[in-house]
Amino acid sequence: MAAKIESLKELKSATTAAKASKASASASAASVSADTEVRKPNRDKFGRSYATGKRKNSVARVWVKPGKGNITINDKTLDVYFARPVLKMIINQPFEITNRKNEFDVICTVKGGGLSGQAGAIKHGISKALNEYEPELRAILKKAGFLTRDDRVVERKKFGRAKARRSYQFSKR
Repeated sequence: MAAKIESLKELKSATTAAKASKASASASAASVSADTEVRKPNRDKFGRSYATGKRKNSVARVWVKPGKGNITINDKTLDVYFARPVLKMIINQPFEITNRKNEFDVICTVKGGGLSGQAGAIKHGISKALNEYEPELRAILKKAGFLTRDDRVVERKKFGRAKARRSYQFSKR
């Protein structure tokens, strides 16, 4: 009986040692493949990178290319399309955080939603397009949260309610 227990202990220790060596081998192989796998820039024949940004009900199609910092939205300049300084600041955030101010021209078309949602969609699209153009910027953009789509949307109106949650006024008499 004691010999059986000893052999079981030896078997258990051998299997744990084999698992540990296999885990370390796979971890080292994963680190080697992660080090050797470098993302390549994704650009078209004109040297542009494309991405789609979304926010609320707005969808922005964004092309980024090297240039002087001109931003064109639906064939209008940034100052004409977005008059409020806050919206301009939102759109320029990806360039400021990556220290690429006035290095890229942006051409985008945006549809749906209001101005605030459209500005957020353009920001999301610019961030994704910069990530496609220069994959090294991914860590900075990801840490700032610019690559994640903000999925908050307006809640729909329910039947029997005045709005999404508000009830009709109650009258006792």
